[in-house]
Amino acid sequence: MKAPGEEVTHTSIRGFSMSKQKVIGRGEGRSLPACAALCAIAAVLVSGVRAEAGGTPLTTVRIASGMSQPLYMTHAPGDFSRLFVVEKAGRIRIIENGVLLATPFLDIDPIVNSTTLEFGLLGLCFHPDYQTNGYFFVNYIELTGDSVIARFRVTADPNVADPASRETVLYIDQPNSNHRGGWLDFGFDGYMYCTFGDGGPQNDTNNRAQNINLLQGKLLRLDVDGPDNIMGSADDDGFPADPNKLYAIPPTNPFVGVAGEDEIFAYGLRNPWRASFDRQLGHLYIGDVGQNAWEEVDYIPVGSAGGQNFGWRCMEANHCTGLTGCTCSLNCPSGSGLTCPIHEYSHSFGLSITGGYVYRGCAIPDLKGTYFYADYQTSRIWSFKYNGSVVSAFEERTAELDPAGALQINNPASFGEDAYGEIYIVDLGGELFKIVPLNFIGPDCNANGLRDTCDIFSGYSADVNGDETPDECQCPWCQGDMNHDNLTDARDIDAFITCYLGGSAGAPGCPCADMNVDLALTEPDISAFVDKLLGIGDPSPICP
Repeated sequence: MKAPGEEVTHTSIRGFSMSKQKVIGRGEGRSLPACAALCAIAAVLVSGVRAEAGGTPLTTVRIASGMSQPLYMTHAPGDFSRLFVVEKAGRIRIIENGVLLATPFLDIDPIVNSTTLEFGLLGLCFHPDYQTNGYFFVNYIELTGDSVIARFRVTADPNVADPASRETVLYIDQPNSNHRGGWLDFGFDGYMYCTFGDGGPQNDTNNRAQNINLLQGKLLRLDVDGPDNIMGSADDDGFPADPNKLYAIPPTNPFVGVAGEDEIFAYGLRNPWRASFDRQLGHLYIGDVGQNAWEEVDYIPVGSAGGQNFGWRCMEANHCTGLTGCTCSLNCPSGSGLTCPIHEYSHSFGLSITGGYVYRGCAIPDLKGTYFYADYQTSRIWSFKYNGSVVSAFEERTAELDPAGALQINNPASFGEDAYGEIYIVDLGGELFKIVPLNFIGPDCNANGLRDTCDIFSGYSADVNGDETPDECQCPWCQGDMNHDNLTDARDIDAFITCYLGGSAGAPGCPCADMNVDLALTEPDISAFVDKLLGIGDPSPICP
């Protein structure tokens, strides 16, 4: 990345998410007499009662400020209330429900070298099973200037990690002070992917990016779970004699069993500062920072066997560099063994690409499938759509997302994504911004700042009847209709009793037993169910 830290010849102007599970209360004091009375009523029932039943203008809002040189933002799987922000000096901060917490989630400042522009704590990702195992991973520059990927664990306090839990996953000697990459995340295949730049200096004079016996200038793919797919077990370590490696090699990596480092998944990258997976489709987008003339977005489709060569140092985006030893045409040629970028822009538009995300949120439906990215040095922001073969709907977004005299997004160091799939912009100056529709698209029955369909889309809220209204905002359409035949009758009683005795309104097949929608199964639900069976009154008023 050219600033943070780059030798530019120009004037420098600067995962798997999991659905959140709602907490369901349990009814206590099961009443067998009440159940017996219910069964007696069933004996005299004759019939049941029927159950009741262009482009969007955008803007940005400031989510938080006061952070120290933030470089990245992400979320933990299944966590809808917190954002995790990486600070360059070695801290990870938490923004919980819009509030920046004073205590860092992790502080490893004493072991992080952040003295130059491309040094520091660079990347963060959470294990897909973080909610159960508590493991997360960081990419940082250690005190001697080399690159380290390490894993940590959270403590009993979900807002505090244990610095002493650090274990080195990968250590890479670095020859110079730039082009470190720094991104890491898990793909659909469960493996961890991480990017490393060519290590410098300019023009990659040692040709590291093309050397498949070195890890610089590469996209790596590591199996951090080991063959048993359990994080933290003994087989995580495929190299027990090497303290600088704590992972196994995916057997399908492209250089396994042939010449080349087994960790490599793709190569020919200059400084892949930020990358991301399309959370819906699994494709990988890589923003690779160019040298003197071009910036590029590279693409690896989900399920790819890997082995892509993106061309650096002989190619800068689609263009032959003409550097010593390079024989190529003026444009990225087909049939050459190279993988051409899906998008490029020249240095008349920007100088250092910040790769972004494909929008898969729900607050702005017409933007789904749109890839956002920016330029760190000029602060311009763009978007496009890509269908696997053609780029379309290209649009510059700077004027609407960073209007003159407004929020002033000066240094977009990164983009981020929350558990809902909404996209954020991380500004090196200490602020975090969220991309939102200019005019809120409602309704928002539970007043959490997201429209109702967003809560349902993300899995935060249930929508049993499919009416696009979160179930917690309405009396259930299925009150007592346990078998969903649009009747509340004797055929529902056995299932109702089973759920009531089980005690959980959230158990499979039991939401319709929660007559008063208080997330618990208690005796008031029995009374309401009986009324429903007998057609006495309307149980709706007892809903909260």
